[in-house]
Amino acid sequence: MSTSADPLAALAGLPGVAESVESMRKAVDRVYGHRVMRRRSTEVSAEATLRGARGSAALSGADWALEEVRRRTDFGAEAEARVVGATLRLTAEAGQLLSIWRQSPLRVLARLHLVAAGTAVAGEVVGRPRLAGEPVDEPLVELPLPDADEVAGRLDGLSRLIIAGGSAPALVTAAVVHGELLALRPFGSYNGVVARTAERIVLINSGLDPKAVCPAEVGHAELGRAAYLAALDGYVSGTPEGMAAWIAHCGRAVELGARESMAVCEALQRGAA
Repeated sequence: MSTSADPLAALAGLPGVAESVESMRKAVDRVYGHRVMRRRSTEVSAEATLRGARGSAALSGADWALEEVRRRTDFGAEAEARVVGATLRLTAEAGQLLSIWRQSPLRVLARLHLVAAGTAVAGEVVGRPRLAGEPVDEPLVELPLPDADEVAGRLDGLSRLIIAGGSAPALVTAAVVHGELLALRPFGSYNGVVARTAERIVLINSGLDPKAVCPAEVGHAELGRAAYLAALDGYVSGTPEGMAAWIAHCGRAVELGARESMAVCEALQRGAA
């Protein structure tokens, strides 16, 4: 990441990033301009939340059909059900944490992990970053794991950037928050779903998607786990090309989430949903 006074804004100047930001904004604007949003935005938001939770769970290995997610009420049994339950709880919780995010992002992240974990299993530590020697259960991200001291330092740096604010587009900030949390895996479990929820919080809190109708999680799932992890490799590399590719990937995910909600708007307009 750049060492300039506003490193996030510096990332916005990387080749192709401005185009990704503009393309994403147009997709978001199309959803907000749909006539259904003027009178039924709450329904669109609820459906986007459900579909976002399903998409995030799919990336963490619980690729359930939407209707299965919709009908199930028991999420405490097998491992996949716990993941789906975690994503549903997180998307519901995200809206309650918006006002805290800019003042205390680390507090929000700890809360997200606590909510994701639900009832902790024996020996599991929840609601705080891991300490030296504590294990991490995140099998779908196989990057080298930073040690606890590096995690603490980088989380502090990320927190300072968020609190300071700046002129970076929402997409850039959201992508960096998402990528940094996946790279660090600061918690003992559920790092992927927490990272994607943090991305959601940034996009909503920035004013880009205030009604939460453009779920990036849907797009990340649609683009596929292989593309997701390949783009994350670019972020972790720290090269300008890799960072730009990760930001573009996140922008495309938001576009696809917006497209999903456009389809929901069209279905509502036809009276089919």
